[in-house]
Amino acid sequence: KGDKMIMVTLNSTLLVQLSHLHTSPNSQAPVPALPEKGGKTRHGIIPEELFQLLYPKTGVTGPYMLGAGLLTYILSKEIYIINHETFAAACMGTVIIYGVTKFGPDVAAFADKLNEEKVQKAQEVKDLAMTSLAQAIQDEKKEQWRAEGRQMLFEAKRNNVAMLLETNRRERVHMVTNEVKKRLDYQIALQTLHRRMEQEHMVNWVEKNVVTSITPQQEKASIAKCITDLKVLAKVQQAKTTA
Repeated sequence: KGDKMIMVTLNSTLLVQLSHLHTSPNSQAPVPALPEKGGKTRHGIIPEELFQLLYPKTGVTGPYMLGAGLLTYILSKEIYIINHETFAAACMGTVIIYGVTKFGPDVAAFADKLNEEKVQKAQEVKDLAMTSLAQAIQDEKKEQWRAEGRQMLFEAKRNNVAMLLETNRRERVHMVTNEVKKRLDYQIALQTLHRRMEQEHMVNWVEKNVVTSITPQQEKASIAKCITDLKVLAKVQQAKTTA
C-alpha cells in the first residue's frame, strides 16, 4: 500500500511537471496527443511525405528519378566507392530486412502488449490517484461542513448561557419581589393588629366606663322597662296571631 501511495505521489508530480513543461503563460492550448503509430513509408524507409511533396512538380516517377540521379552522381564523382564493405553492408541489410519482415509483426505485437501493460498500470495509478484526490476533496468538504456546524454549536451554547443568565436574573428578581412583599404584608398585618387592639381597648374602656356609670336604681328601672316592653311586644304579637 505504501508503494502504491509513493507511485501515486510520483505520478501526480510528474503530471504537474509535464503540464508546466508543455504549457506556457502565453499559450494555454492543449498539446496534441502523440500518434501511436508512425506515418506511411515506401520501401520501408522512405517517408510518404517526400513523394507527396515532389508529386506536383515531377509526377509519380520524380522521387525515383531523383534517387537514381543522386546515386549516379555519387558513384560517378567517386564520392562513394564500391568495395567489399559495400557487399557486406548489402548482405547485412538483406538479413535485417528479412528479419524485420519475418519477425517484425511478432516483435511489434509483443512490444504493443508490453506497452498496453504499462499503459494499464499507469491508468491504474492514475485512477488510484484520482480516487484518493476525490476522497481528499470529500473529506475536506466534510471538515468544512463540520467547521460550519461547530460555529452553529458555539452559537447555540452562547444562547443557552444567555438564557441561563436571564433565568437566574429573573429568579433573583422574583425572590426579591417575594421578600419585599412578605415584609410589606408583615407591616400591614402589624398595623391591622395595632388598630384592632386599639379598637378592642377602646370598646372595653367605653364598656367599662358605661357599666361603672350605671347606678343600681338605673339598672332596676332599665330592667323593669325592658320587661314592660317585652310584655307589650308579646300582646301585640298575640293580637296579630289571633287576627
